[in-house]
Amino acid sequence: MIPLSDELPTIRTPWMTYAILAVMFATWILVQGAGFDQQALAASVCNLGMVPGELTHAALVGTAVPLGRGMPCVVDNDPINILTPFISMFLHGGWGHLLGNALFFWVFGNNIEDSLGHFRFLVFYLICGLAAAIAHILAQPASPLPTVGASGAISGILGAYLVLYPKVRVRMLFFFIIFFKVIPIPAWLVLIWWFFWQVVAALPELKNGADLSGGVAVWAHVGGFLAGVALVKLFENRHLVVKRVPTG
Repeated sequence: MIPLSDELPTIRTPWMTYAILAVMFATWILVQGAGFDQQALAASVCNLGMVPGELTHAALVGTAVPLGRGMPCVVDNDPINILTPFISMFLHGGWGHLLGNALFFWVFGNNIEDSLGHFRFLVFYLICGLAAAIAHILAQPASPLPTVGASGAISGILGAYLVLYPKVRVRMLFFFIIFFKVIPIPAWLVLIWWFFWQVVAALPELKNGADLSGGVAVWAHVGGFLAGVALVKLFENRHLVVKRVPTG
């Protein structure tokens, strides 16, 4: 199922949501070559993505992992590594990765910005992204694999939405073999279902030490979501939230 929109209109123009989306797309096109040059894409992921083992120094310098045929990523000790938890939030691994994140961010992010205010929303987004990065590092402290993507920070937005607007209906696109249908579903059901599957995917990592579940840093999703749930009340602008609570 895919979220298309919600039934809670915004009061103010979500300028920060637009700005974050613009930075993500600009980074994808200008820094990562829009995925058309696989060497440039691999280099951006390797050099600017977050590698847990580089930050914890638990991965041996010189350890190489393949990002593609003839494209190894080597663990290093470059000074920029300390910034990769921030930088990696704006990088992606492909068009599908970027567009999927952008869709979730747009559907849920504009309403959270409308409830926090522009600057608070930016700070909240970045903090959730850092919490997601920390969760991934704690789960895989020695991993030499680079991780990129905004999904950890966006997971925090989902957690915030669950706290602030659980009863708002979200229009979800369902595929039934060759048919599809849009069904409005309460946000709490959508978000708890999503979080449940993130936890299900993440738990095996605690047992077998796999680097990633299906190529996805699911512990980052879990950490970001929980951060959003825990922190949104500290960041909300109560006046804006009260004005936006749907009636009936």
